[in-house]
Amino acid sequence: MTIRGNTEAEPTARRGRGLRRTWTVLTGLVAAAALAVATLPGASPHAQAAGNPYERGSAPTKASIEAPTGTFAIKQVAVPGGQGFGGGKLWYPTDTAQGTFGVVAVSPGFMSAEPFISWYGPRLASQGFVVITISTNAPVDFPTQRAEQLLAALKYVVDTSEAKSAADPSRLAVMGHSMGGGGSLEAALKVPALKATVPLTPWDLASDFSAVKTPTLIVSAQADNWATMARTFYQSLSPTLNRAHIQLAGAGHNAPTVPNVTIAKYSLSWLKRFVDNDTRYEQFLCPLPTSDPKISAFEGNCPHN
Repeated sequence: MTIRGNTEAEPTARRGRGLRRTWTVLTGLVAAAALAVATLPGASPHAQAAGNPYERGSAPTKASIEAPTGTFAIKQVAVPGGQGFGGGKLWYPTDTAQGTFGVVAVSPGFMSAEPFISWYGPRLASQGFVVITISTNAPVDFPTQRAEQLLAALKYVVDTSEAKSAADPSRLAVMGHSMGGGGSLEAALKVPALKATVPLTPWDLASDFSAVKTPTLIVSAQADNWATMARTFYQSLSPTLNRAHIQLAGAGHNAPTVPNVTIAKYSLSWLKRFVDNDTRYEQFLCPLPTSDPKISAFEGNCPHN
């Protein structure tokens, strides 16, 4: 199959301007929300560090991070297209007694739609996140376009979605499979204020992500013959960045498209650690869990800062 890019300069320019607007708005939302928290009475940075206001749920255990569902009751809502991405599903906790929740947007890969990554919605939302699993505007969209759509999905959640009152606009993260994984890395390049990114067997024509400032967990697959560049992406990240790379033993490129305990527990731990600043999950990431038989390689920097 030959995939032809759009060679019309004006539509391309319009897309670029739209993407820059989305990045600018998202960065502003994150900064404004962080300032609002910081200026709450008694909410000095030191007080927040001593008593983390973002912890959600009970103390985690190996059983809890491996469970198919968490303790939060959740609601699922269909999301129509026309919001800057191809529609999808929104999943969010219905009880905000503990506070608002971090937001995670998830993109599928090349020639795939939302059902291929839908399982992340209830899995993560029931652990205490607002999650939007999206379809892209076109199944052949490349990583740069998927980055734009992930950011548009985050903006939709915090601005206008049914879950906006449950969503914390200062704590945003992205995930994606294959080209969606490349898109999640590119989104992190454009919006350094993102709290975490989790590229799953990522594919991209770009290979230098040294400018990424967002804590990054890359998941690759030992038998992946399609996206062989995941470790190259990891190695390009700054060695001072909070980063990790997991290789799934014996798995292929599409391993992230079906429920997978290994992917789920480490993705959840990463999101909790960096979106919620919840150091209770550090135990599942550091020391590096190199003895896990489902993992053929695990590398990263520990402890995290």
